[in-house]
Formats: sequence, structure tokens, C-alpha cells
Amino acid sequence: MIVHTAFENTVRTFRRPAHIITCLDPLQIGQAFEQMEDWLAQGYYLAGYLSYEAGQALESSLPVVFSGTFPLVRMGCFRGISDTLGGVLQKRDFLISCMSLNIDQDSYVKNIAAIRDHIARGDVYQITYCWKHKFDFKGDPRVLYKHLLQAQPVPYSAYIEDGDRTILSLSPEMFIKKEFDYMITKPMKGTWPRGTGLLSDVCAGWNLHHDPKNRAENVMIADLLRNDLGRVGKKIRAPRLFEVNRYATLFQMTSTVTGEVDPKISVKDVFSALFPSGSVTGAPKIRSMEIIRRIEKEQRHIYTGAIGYITPERNMFFNVPIRTILLDKGKGEMGVGGGIVWDSTAEGEWMEGHLKARFLTSLAGDL
Repeated sequence: MIVHTAFENTVRTFRRPAHIITCLDPLQIGQAFEQMEDWLAQGYYLAGYLSYEAGQALESSLPVVFSGTFPLVRMGCFRGISDTLGGVLQKRDFLISCMSLNIDQDSYVKNIAAIRDHIARGDVYQITYCWKHKFDFKGDPRVLYKHLLQAQPVPYSAYIEDGDRTILSLSPEMFIKKEFDYMITKPMKGTWPRGTGLLSDVCAGWNLHHDPKNRAENVMIADLLRNDLGRVGKKIRAPRLFEVNRYATLFQMTSTVTGEVDPKISVKDVFSALFPSGSVTGAPKIRSMEIIRRIEKEQRHIYTGAIGYITPERNMFFNVPIRTILLDKGKGEMGVGGGIVWDSTAEGEWMEGHLKARFLTSLAGDL
């Protein structure tokens, strides 16, 4: 198992784990977190991932659903770290083909209508609804990862080789960062296409920052994260709202929520309070997760879970794996989604999803 993260310009690579903590059974997720505590107490780093479905397993009010063969938790236990991934060829030797969706547009439109019905009844204020791109892959996953990262640099990228599975995360979103007693989270909600020239690009960023729909989505999730962090912390603040970040094909909006926590807080307490991020569920979180389970065709797996590491000092840093590719034995998948509120339209959300996926779908058929 190799876990490579490049969060906020700091590269950390973990190799040759002494042990790998794996949980496939939601009834045993508590034992996985107990193992994490044991290995941290021995001075090991933990690095790896949690699937989105691990959040369902952590929530006692949700019914137990078995995830199949994809791990709920997969964390390597490492003695140390290095600062390079290595072994990357410069030749662009990969092929993405047979790109398809796991849903057609008519079904998507019906699901958006169902979500709006839930909002109209007051069940939820917002739901993050997702679908998947499926494709065939040949070549070196490291080359694809480097190619994508060069084409669209992001602040929270990660790469994992884990047996037959490879995870390539080109994520622009932080989940949590804990440094001793200080914790920060940066939920992302709000998307706008880049302009075609200098002036239109400036206007596009301005439009996102001031757009009522995107601001409403963003502030709902920032409030949700304030509440979640307040379950385990104090002095909760939102020092920055509606920050617009520029990427190669789009603008996205984030807000920042901070708080103080016990430096020795258990890993399970942190994830039970905050995971999965409200930015990938909706609000209220539990009700949104119930609805997501019913209307989404497949389990999300790594998409919208968490990738990152925990140090022996109990500091931790995890991204939200959006724009994240899962490769397994020549097959690939990538989830795409967006926040649905009352004034969302199926056509607009469908187009936004395709915009978000363009960084990968534009490569289909390339060699």
C-alpha cells in the first residue's frame, strides 16, 4: 500500500505499512477505530481512506447496510514518511475509453423532481445528489495522475495504490485539518464556469461570489459544519465566507469554519461528529443521507469519503475526495454531484455536473 498526499503544497508519501486496518462490516467499524488508537499509541502514522458509506456505519440512527467488497475503512500503519511518489514516467501512456454514465438524463430529471418534493415538504433544505462516470482504463495510473494534476492543479490531491485498486484524487476541497487543539474545515459549495477572456473571467468570478443561489447553498453547509464541529469543539467561528477559488475549467466557492478541540480527542469522536462532510450530504445531514441512500443507484465508495493521514501526535489532515477516480482491474469510475436546493433546475444541475467532470471526460479516447 502506498498513500501519497499533496495538501497545501506539502507532500507526504507513506510506504510499506507494518499493518493495514480494514473494515468491510459496518457492525465492526468501532473495532477499526479502536485499532487506530492502538497503533497511534505505539507511535505509528495512519494513512489511507474512508468510504462515504463509513459515515452511514458511524451513524446509529441509520439502518445498517453492508458495503460489499469496497472497504469502509482502509488505513495503513506506517513508521515514517517520505516526500516523493517517484516512479513516474514522462510518456503519456494511458487510454480512457468506453466512457458512459450510470444514469440517463430522464432518470436524473425524475430524481431531481423527487428531491425538490422533499424540499417542498420541509424534509430537507438541500441534498447533494451524485451520479457516476464509468470507463475502461489502460496504462500507468501514475502518469494519468500527474497529467491531470499538471493540467488542473488543486490544493488537496492524493494518490493511493492499494492492491488491485488505485485512487487518484484531484480534490479542491479540504475536509478537516487538526493541529493539536485547533481544527479547521472548508466546505465547498457553489460552481461557475470560467470566462472565455480576461474580462468575462473576472465577471464570472464576481457572478459566483454574488449569486444568491450559490451563496444560499454555501451558507447552509457552513452552518451545518459549525453545528457538527460544535459537537466536539468550542469557540466555533466562521472567519471567512463565500471565498471564490479559480481552477482550470471553473470557479468554486468555499467557506471556512474553525474551532478548538481536545488535543487528545479520539479519532472516532472526530469522524462521528463530522463525517461525511455536510458539503457532500446536504442539510439536515441525517435526513439527507437517508434520501441519498434511496435515490442514488450505487454506493459512492471512495467518492465523497475522506483521504488523508493522522500523525502520532494525533494531528490529522483529510480531503473530501471529489474529482476522484477509482481504478480497479482495468475499470474506472468517478462520481460527480451537486447541491440541489428548491430553485435548482434539472437542466442546470446536469450541465454543472458535466462541467465538473470535463477534466477527465475530455481525455476519453486519448493515448
